[in-house]
Amino acid sequence: MLRITEIKLPIALADTLKHQDDQIRAAILKRLEIPESELISFEIFKRGVDARKSHAILYVYNLDVTVKNEAKLLARFKKDPHVKPAPDTNYHFVATQPNTLQTGSAARPVVVGFGPAGIFAALILAQAGFKPIVLERGKEVRKRTKDTWGLWRKRELNPESNVQFGEGGAGTFSDGKLYSQIKDTKHYSRKVLQEFVKAGAPEEILYVSHPHIGTFRLVGMVEDMRNTIISLGGEIRFESRVTDIAIEHQQVQGVTLHTGEFIATQHLVLAVGHSARDTFEMVHAKGIYVEAKPFSIGFRIEHPQSLIDRARYGKSYSDDILQKLGAADYKLVHHASNGRSVYSFCMCPGGTVVAAASEPNRVVTNGMSQYSRNERNANAGIVVGITPEVDYPGHPLAGVEFQRQLESQAYVVGGSNYSAPGQLIGDFLANRPSTQFGEVTPSYTPGVHLTNLDSVLPEFAISAIREAIPAFAKQVPGFDLADGVLTGVETRTSSPIRIKRDDDTLQSINTKGLFPCGEGAGYAGGILSAAVDGIKVAEAVSLSLTSI
Repeated sequence: MLRITEIKLPIALADTLKHQDDQIRAAILKRLEIPESELISFEIFKRGVDARKSHAILYVYNLDVTVKNEAKLLARFKKDPHVKPAPDTNYHFVATQPNTLQTGSAARPVVVGFGPAGIFAALILAQAGFKPIVLERGKEVRKRTKDTWGLWRKRELNPESNVQFGEGGAGTFSDGKLYSQIKDTKHYSRKVLQEFVKAGAPEEILYVSHPHIGTFRLVGMVEDMRNTIISLGGEIRFESRVTDIAIEHQQVQGVTLHTGEFIATQHLVLAVGHSARDTFEMVHAKGIYVEAKPFSIGFRIEHPQSLIDRARYGKSYSDDILQKLGAADYKLVHHASNGRSVYSFCMCPGGTVVAAASEPNRVVTNGMSQYSRNERNANAGIVVGITPEVDYPGHPLAGVEFQRQLESQAYVVGGSNYSAPGQLIGDFLANRPSTQFGEVTPSYTPGVHLTNLDSVLPEFAISAIREAIPAFAKQVPGFDLADGVLTGVETRTSSPIRIKRDDDTLQSINTKGLFPCGEGAGYAGGILSAAVDGIKVAEAVSLSLTSI
């Protein structure tokens, strides 16, 4: 099979999902200079968008093509970087377990956390025959959704079941973005996307350049994957918070639940997400090596989605373009004069700003979109990078305390009832309090309390963001819209700690049998990268188990 890259076709000729087969077929025949009789079949591996010329937007295809006389064609195109043998993107298990493993055996691996990293760690282990036990502190996804709405609609926070904790992890209440900039030479991301499609995701996520799913679809997919793990002999326990890890001679021996139950294991995957602060504290108290790591802080910014669409699609902006490409997004970076970097984070086209607190009397914001991305507003985090060396030195968990201080201050400034403090962009740039909303109605629930945001973040962050917004407006006209809304605070951009692991075995550098995994351990940053890390860790566990 051949992989042909950089096949470009005008979007004007496309239907809502892809070009007609005959148009792609014609492009292949022209590119390879072969008659139609020599083309056996083709499939779209990846489809991107080239929008550099707004009057002539193109789809850019990478195609996997089966032809007659493949060797002859490869020889003819051996100097052409865009015609190569297609790589093997199939997933191959590194080890499997015979069916002799008993359900009640202490040799079974335990996975703590059932977000993207935990789901894929458990799924790969189950598919390989290792019958994992999964311990999730929160509730199953539909019950968790009801608890999440409890905060959004009634201002009632359940610390064990919310946007951060529960089946599916924090990514369940997000845009469901499924792309990443991680290096992926083994094509793990392909395995992730294929499993998502099996679980009910639209097939287009296999080939579009920026795939996403959205919360409503993620709920059903998570349930389907849970059932797959169970059908393969895995066990999943909800409302099962781990309070202690038993360690003897620097080797994991098991875990204790909040109920007092002890579960023996020597292979523990810790995939608890970026907000499991009590678990971080327990891990550090046990002497497991933890270090502080950089993360970012800032606000959510909201504009009318139509403003972003016009800015990004330019002269091509039309209902037809919106139908084909969907709501527009952006990715922005500004290096401020005070030395700080400001960037857009987790941009949610046609989405909403959501309450993402996991601890009482604190306010945290995040962004969420449904698959349709058809809400009125666009939102994104506008955040500033911070580091332990400069901003929270001296203790591995100092970043956690820094987050808590900002979230507590946001709670107070917002009115102490889980409303978020907010300010219009024009007022923020002029450094004056906001008193009433204008063109943009904020989407955050329970509600937004207008104020001056200067007291919510450190001065260096305020000044950097204040400088960045006009700079961003040069790239996205209208980004400094006076009636746009800033809502605070965004503090959960990534984990503030790293549970350091060995590069080869993926085990803790000082605790054998402990496999730190995913975003909470400091090794991922989003649904796809966390899922990929779950696969890597599952492979490391499989190899360790089969070497015993």
